[in-house]
Amino acid sequence: MSQTMSKKWIDTHFHVFNAGVAIEGARYAPQYSARLADWIAQAQGVGVARGVWVQPSFLGTDNSWMVAALEAYPDMLRGIAVVSPAASLDDLRSLHQAGVRGIRLNLSGVSHEIPEWTQAENIWQAIHELNWHLEVHTDQGQLPHVLTQLPSATPVVVDHMAKPLEACATDPTLLALSQRNKVSPVYVKFSGAYRLGGVNSNTLASLLLSELGDSAVLWGSDWPCTNYEQFSDFENLTAQAREWIGSESLEQVMVANPLKLYWAAV
Repeated sequence: MSQTMSKKWIDTHFHVFNAGVAIEGARYAPQYSARLADWIAQAQGVGVARGVWVQPSFLGTDNSWMVAALEAYPDMLRGIAVVSPAASLDDLRSLHQAGVRGIRLNLSGVSHEIPEWTQAENIWQAIHELNWHLEVHTDQGQLPHVLTQLPSATPVVVDHMAKPLEACATDPTLLALSQRNKVSPVYVKFSGAYRLGGVNSNTLASLLLSELGDSAVLWGSDWPCTNYEQFSDFENLTAQAREWIGSESLEQVMVANPLKLYWAAV
């Protein structure tokens, strides 16, 4: 085990799936399996003690496999579900009881017009009632438009460093995040540098920490780094986290923030 790692660190973004399993019409179907036991072994090998299982969009809204794992590992795991905008309050409350703490809206590669979500009253009521958040993944540069379509009071977690067009303070994505952070909770996951379209992740990490503060940052491995599996080594991923975050903010980002967001809501 790496001697530079804290056993309390939390990975807020990993996926689990089986080879060849995907919903009909999915844009991606994995050709290999990413098993929970493998994530546990690799994460614990570098001192990561807990994690947040993010339901892959290619598995659709059947969260049963994830729910079973959350119930089997109630202290170690929390989950982010994929649901229909028409999901019932009872179903969402049941997910909460199992350990789900938010809903993922993955718009990567699809339309960023979301009228069905804008009108999803059960979703917004559940997020408020259960102290959840909406996790958003967009194409590069599209986050500002998506944020304008969401209720202003809804807490938002943004995947993969928010995917701006440029790593500069005047980029529309950075400006939109700063503005929203003034009126409702915003978190940005430091993960998936290989998904940034060439934007320098070190520069972007520094900007996000400067603009939002370390209380608004999370870290995720993005394991097993689908389509970028060559980057899935946990030693390298956690070394990159230390480089992005810096020693002064590590405890806040890697422990305090995820504990508050995923484990405090009961």
